[in-house]
Amino acid sequence: MGAYTIKAVQKIPATREVVWDYFSAAANLQSITPAEMKFRVISQHQGEKIYAGQIIEYKVSPLFGIPLYWMTEITHVRDGEFFADEQRHGPYSMWQHQHFFKSIPGGVEMIDLVHYKNPLGVFGKMTNGLFVRNKLRGLFEYRFTKIEEIFGKWPGGQQSQVEIR
Repeated sequence: MGAYTIKAVQKIPATREVVWDYFSAAANLQSITPAEMKFRVISQHQGEKIYAGQIIEYKVSPLFGIPLYWMTEITHVRDGEFFADEQRHGPYSMWQHQHFFKSIPGGVEMIDLVHYKNPLGVFGKMTNGLFVRNKLRGLFEYRFTKIEEIFGKWPGGQQSQVEIR
């Protein structure tokens, strides 16, 4: 069974340093995640800067209020430009999330690229079509709105650009 891909692109009217500082701090994930998901970082020792090998633990309730434990590892970091995390324990059979930050005139272009697989074979494929895909699309669209609230809207407006395949 193949993996699914999410690509989300957003332009942010802030410096790359400011955007990087925000997104490379695990504690800030809660502020851009819908409250009904009850997302919280439960890791005890985060350190001040993101680094390859960093383990981040979460509790999240993505469906029906059922709490799940999720552990990711930061696998790659290019300071100010890129980091990647991979699920080590959690709801997916595979989850790999890459975060890219590129300076552009007027701010930063941020690209999220996620590759994921649902567990349970054919049943996992059915659940992706029934609700997982829409739940993930909604999560990224929510993040667009929250990021605009935090950093401001891109001049001239912007439509959310979220592709899921």
